[in-house]
Amino acid sequence: MGSKDRILRLKEETRINILDAALQIVKDEGWQALSMRKIADVIEYTAPIIYEYFSSKDAILLELTRKGYLLLSRELQEAKGKYQLPAEQLEAMWLAYWNFAFANKELYQLMFGVSTNCCCQLSNKLDEADLPWSLFTKVIGDLMKIEDMKSDVICTKYYTFWSIVHGLVSINLLGRNSSEDINRQVLKDAITGVINSITA
Repeated sequence: MGSKDRILRLKEETRINILDAALQIVKDEGWQALSMRKIADVIEYTAPIIYEYFSSKDAILLELTRKGYLLLSRELQEAKGKYQLPAEQLEAMWLAYWNFAFANKELYQLMFGVSTNCCCQLSNKLDEADLPWSLFTKVIGDLMKIEDMKSDVICTKYYTFWSIVHGLVSINLLGRNSSEDINRQVLKDAITGVINSITA
């Protein structure tokens, strides 16, 4: 490996270390504790070096948001790939969405501004933020036999699903939750109900 390649690899490793440190701080202490200085302390660099990689804390938050959407999209794609029928794909994908939210609680909070400030205007402009929408609307379109992915009907069904699932996730993330069994039953009933309304 040449010196140029080695330098690029080290820069990418440092960048990843910064993001990993930021996320670990949030997991340990919450979003309010995150600062450039604290990140620098964790990775044993000076704060000015962090600024060479990210211009601000918001830039770090935006990159973590991008990472969250990529991870969520990958998990949705994997869930979809396990089934052939659109109704089964949708159920599996929304369950995967639910599982992602709790396995990656801090990322989810950031992506959707749940109990934290998000860079929502910037986040909404990320190409990666459209990936879950694209995956879901394609399957909804397949189920409804509608080819126009910009159809108002597909959009309405997507937001019906998302409002229910995201609402239930948010209630739980804010600590106003019921038992796991009740949550699972409500989630399953809601997903099944919307799917049945589509296929009726």
